[in-house]
Amino acid sequence: MPKGPKGQKRPADVIGNAVRVMQIATGEVEEDTEADDGKDKAAQAMGRKGGAARAKKLTAEQRSEIARQAAAKRWNRTEE
Repeated sequence: MPKGPKGQKRPADVIGNAVRVMQIATGEVEEDTEADDGKDKAAQAMGRKGGAARAKKLTAEQRSEIARQAAAKRWNRTEE
């Protein structure tokens, strides 16, 4: 069976594909696609791990200062 761009299985013939589309449109079957955000799962896990380690080592004052700087950049204003 042919595979779509995200690896989903699809019927090989035109009529079979049309029937499948109709079944999905009427709600007879669920569309079998996985939620793919385009990001590497290993990189996401490493990012979570690094973020937790960084949060653990920062003090409350340091986190507050980082947040203040981020807000200043976000709102494009000078810090007082």
